[in-house]
Amino acid sequence: MEQFDVVVAGGGMVGAAMAIGLAQQGLTVAVLEGVAPATFAADQPMDLRVSAISPSSVALLERLGAWDNVRAMRLCPYKRLETWEHPECRTRFSAEDMHLDQLGFIVENRVIQLALWQQFEHYPNLTLLCPARMASATPHDAGYHIKLASGEVLSARLLVGADGANSQVRQQAGIGVTAWDYRQHCMLINIATALPQQDITWQQFTPSGPRSFLPLPGHQGSLVWYDSPSRIKLLSTMEPEQLKAQIAAHFPPELGDFSVIGQGSFPLTRRHAQHYFKPGVVLLGDAAHTINPLAGQGVNLGFKDVDTLLHEMEKAGNDWASLRVLKAYERRRRPDNLLMQTGMDFFYTTFSNNLLPVKLLRNAGLKLAEHAGPLKQQVLKYAMGM
Repeated sequence: MEQFDVVVAGGGMVGAAMAIGLAQQGLTVAVLEGVAPATFAADQPMDLRVSAISPSSVALLERLGAWDNVRAMRLCPYKRLETWEHPECRTRFSAEDMHLDQLGFIVENRVIQLALWQQFEHYPNLTLLCPARMASATPHDAGYHIKLASGEVLSARLLVGADGANSQVRQQAGIGVTAWDYRQHCMLINIATALPQQDITWQQFTPSGPRSFLPLPGHQGSLVWYDSPSRIKLLSTMEPEQLKAQIAAHFPPELGDFSVIGQGSFPLTRRHAQHYFKPGVVLLGDAAHTINPLAGQGVNLGFKDVDTLLHEMEKAGNDWASLRVLKAYERRRRPDNLLMQTGMDFFYTTFSNNLLPVKLLRNAGLKLAEHAGPLKQQVLKYAMGM
């Protein structure tokens, strides 16, 4: 049986970040991941899965040594953000108003994961097991025994569940979730744009769901189309030219001319773990909470989890695996994650109907928000983790 201080189940963006942070603290760490990310080549198509990376997430990636690796691959900064339902009632945010170089970066999830994996080799106390799959996790007095599908058994003082929304660690630990289905699906569409690289991300609300644009490097962009499962299923069967005609009919003219490169879709669900920890085990990122991707905050919340848990563990010294540390982590992160979930749900429900009084109120609200001055800036600062 191989002994580690910590076993991290899940080598995605959040799990990889946590593993490096733990290794920086001098702990012995094993990372379990089933599939290695595909290698990067500058001429390969953009991935469909991208994230809007906030300044606080950039700061964490810099401390972990991974941000330069991201920059060496590809990313797209954005300086402006606009949201509206009626074109005359817009809320606008800009980096200039915040005295920043940019509001954030749009980065492929795989690029972030690769950038973190490239740092693994700098830490002899970090072991990557890939492909590896956890078969079972059993608590014992000094932590957990983790049995792998290969039959190998690992022992750790702390088991970290960073293994996604359907977390096996969460299930093995017997931690329940509060969950519901939004009754909507989300379609991601990569496009080539007539316009050169843009510095704006925008979102238009409609009763059937938002329509969003995320800028990508060069003459490219990512469209996000929220709609009923049946509508998204139908769109997913279309040839690129048919899909282009539907996009042109349902997206605002800000999009300009474009061609469809690729598309994919997934259902929208919300989950929140009833607890973030039990003795010897702790949950991070999507294993603890999933959020409506309305504002692209999912991975940023996960990175906040990482930052907070690392801080609490470092502060505790040799007592880093204690219940006191895990309780402090949950106490700091649960309210913030719940607030963000509730905020996204408020926008989702408020803009998901076509009742005239509600429509008038929400457009008036967006117009008021545009002129809210310091309050508007505080909302953006919170979303950016500042």
